[in-house]
Amino acid sequence: MVDWRKRANLPQLQVDRVKTKVDTGNITSALRASDIEYFSDSAQLIVRFKIHPLQWNASLTLQATGPALEQRSVRNSGGQAQVRPVIRIPILCDQQRWEIDLTLTNRDRMSFRILLGREAMRHRFLMNPAASSLMRMLGNSALRLDELDESRACHQLER
Repeated sequence: MVDWRKRANLPQLQVDRVKTKVDTGNITSALRASDIEYFSDSAQLIVRFKIHPLQWNASLTLQATGPALEQRSVRNSGGQAQVRPVIRIPILCDQQRWEIDLTLTNRDRMSFRILLGREAMRHRFLMNPAASSLMRMLGNSALRLDELDESRACHQLER
């Protein structure tokens, strides 16, 4: 079970505890990035970008470079289509690690550095939009999705 607000780590980018919003309204996840540049390296498209992982603090800037999987057309919060680079990196969230696709976009006006979309959460979490920082309240006792299914099955058998 997850809530709408989290802290996540992006170990490949050396970013820890970045403010993350679970956003079921978005299919694709997004990372706030700036100074996005493309170049080619032996037939592969490479993207270089900067990250400001701390909200409201531009003094900490990290630069990252990596392969772009593709360029994808995504509708922004205003409904306008934007073409964004997509990278695939591991994420660590709620003691789970998996790979997600992230579009890179300048999100200066937004308070969350990462939007975690439906694609990244599929078959992994159940969403509770009424809760905030749920994992902190539950501690390590939170059930994974497969454990929750087993728990429900056991409960139904007991009836």
